[in-house]
Amino acid sequence: MVALLLTGSSVEILPALVPPAATASIHMDLDALPRARGQAMPVGQETPGQDPSQAAATTVPPSPVAEPADPATPATPTTPPPPPQTGQALPSGHSPQNDIVVTGRKEAAGDPLRAINAESFAVTQKVDGAVVGPVARTYKKTVPGPIRSGIHNFLYNLREPIVFLNFLLQLKPGKAVETVGRFAINSTIGAVGVMDIAKRKPFRLPRRSNGFANTLGYYGIKNGPFLFLPLVGPTTVRDLFGGAIDRLILPAAVGSPFTSATYAIPAGVLGALDHRSEFDQTLKDLHDNSPDPYAASRAFYLNRRQAEIDRLHGRGQSDPAGMTGPPPSVRPFVPRDLEPAPSTPNTSIPDTSTSETSERPRSPAPAPAPSDGGPSGQ
Repeated sequence: MVALLLTGSSVEILPALVPPAATASIHMDLDALPRARGQAMPVGQETPGQDPSQAAATTVPPSPVAEPADPATPATPTTPPPPPQTGQALPSGHSPQNDIVVTGRKEAAGDPLRAINAESFAVTQKVDGAVVGPVARTYKKTVPGPIRSGIHNFLYNLREPIVFLNFLLQLKPGKAVETVGRFAINSTIGAVGVMDIAKRKPFRLPRRSNGFANTLGYYGIKNGPFLFLPLVGPTTVRDLFGGAIDRLILPAAVGSPFTSATYAIPAGVLGALDHRSEFDQTLKDLHDNSPDPYAASRAFYLNRRQAEIDRLHGRGQSDPAGMTGPPPSVRPFVPRDLEPAPSTPNTSIPDTSTSETSERPRSPAPAPAPSDGGPSGQ
């Protein structure tokens, strides 16, 4: 009768019915144990430190469940597969067949339609350089600042009910109440929103950007494919859908005059000129001297949109106005971490400064201002 004692990483085989003088233990490494199954230790083989007279008493019997080895075929131990090349040595005694290897990579916003988007971007650049940009700059130079500011405030004051509704959907009653206060103050004291009195003392209620696209992002809906559309500019499937919902709220809830072409067309044109003139310098910074203006515009848009969603979750320090206002400054850049993820994990991202030259516009003229899927361009 043989007793087995498991101690740490070894097995002690103790003969239970032998004289005390023959109670020496044999230590076998656990890694060698599977190879020893079905093979008896030859009689008379000594373990280190054991008296030869005791070798017969400590012979390891064959496993009762293993088939005897074929005497004509020598036993060849199975070599385990090599461990994954991680650049780190495995600990001593570590068995690679017990490893569970988990690999992953950070996904960026996808751009599966890059070829089409880049072509749309190039065409939009040409139209913007020939028509939209010059008209917007003329509007900014000829129309007095107070009038432009009044138009800007009036158009954004009409969006406060949409901002209020989406703060309610995001379960933020405090900001929803502040938005109602802004709308009430500017619609009365501010002369139907022409003056932004609510942001001044003693109220100090800043304008906040919000929309249904933000609500979708707040609850975890992904961007979907990136798109660059004529008259819309950079957007995503999620933001395009959310912006469409925002544009339908006032016409569906209020009706006239928001359903009338006599209001919708002038408001749309003035809103586009106002937004384009505000972003004129930003677009120059993004496109001029940039190795890839399209990639720079995409990265700028996705970065700011994610900053808006993060702000709703209490992360980051983005501008409360979000995409509705231009940033203080933008350097020409093509952040590699915002490039679309490759189709396979081992495919490296191509250098945008030397690839896809056929997609780049020949002229660095600015494109329409990035759309936020709602507030801008209305």
